[in-house]
Amino acid sequence: MASIPKTQFDDLSLVRQGKVRDIFDTGESLLMVTTDRLSAFDVVLPDIIPDKGKVLNQISVFWFKQMESIVKNHIITTNVNDYPEEFKPHLKALDKRSMLVKKADPLPVECIVRGYISGSGWSSYQKEGHVCGIQLPKGLKESDKLEQPLFTPSSKAEVGDHDINISFEEAVKLIGRKKAEKLRDLSLAIYKKGAEYALTKGIIIADTKFEFGELDGEIILIDEILTPDSSRFWPLNDYEPGRGQNSFDKQYVRDWLIASGWDKTPPGPNLPQDVIDRTSKTYKDIYTRLTGDNV
Repeated sequence: MASIPKTQFDDLSLVRQGKVRDIFDTGESLLMVTTDRLSAFDVVLPDIIPDKGKVLNQISVFWFKQMESIVKNHIITTNVNDYPEEFKPHLKALDKRSMLVKKADPLPVECIVRGYISGSGWSSYQKEGHVCGIQLPKGLKESDKLEQPLFTPSSKAEVGDHDINISFEEAVKLIGRKKAEKLRDLSLAIYKKGAEYALTKGIIIADTKFEFGELDGEIILIDEILTPDSSRFWPLNDYEPGRGQNSFDKQYVRDWLIASGWDKTPPGPNLPQDVIDRTSKTYKDIYTRLTGDNV
């Protein structure tokens, strides 16, 4: 199947185009389509990564099922033959890269869990000794495993803007203490279960982010979960604290972008073909490792 940079379904109602996903309104539900677009540093890059959308969608479906004992999710069905009539002309394009989901009200907090110190968390620790207001022990090295995973929320940004790390108390101000505590507890439980499973497959999930919504007064898991776009995946057999790690996610693209001298403002630069090919292979490899299936 051809790669999809953007869904060209002029007969359907596109209600939102995110960095990677296109969302269509069916009236009673939403159709979420995962394209092959790639974003880095909150900028959508001009090149697509072949089959990336199928991989991301299928990984999310796998994890949503794994986590049903912890929290409900927004999936109605991923079987394209059960989609509403208006999608019938597009079933081939939608297969494996889409899901029909419930209409939940998204909560305005990105739920980030850090099991290891890396990325912006490492930068913050080096400068200030804490991450999102959480004081950490002295002497940690880059990529060290934390004694306990940290819940470090951020405020959601519009497409093209940067999410802003916030403290737990700032999250409380946004959504109230009861909801903030619920999001924290659910996020930590999901991360713990996912990270433990991934270790059995030779994968460290260093950090990740979740999104939640409200439906009929209940908090449910929405968007994506534990994918290479929303998480840092490191190979266990290559893990060594004290340095940046090789990864199964888009870190290879991030590293190339940093080395290129790009200033992280739109538009993003074109990627070399070898970076595109390696990233596509990386996404497929992580899916096979986690699920035992091929894309």
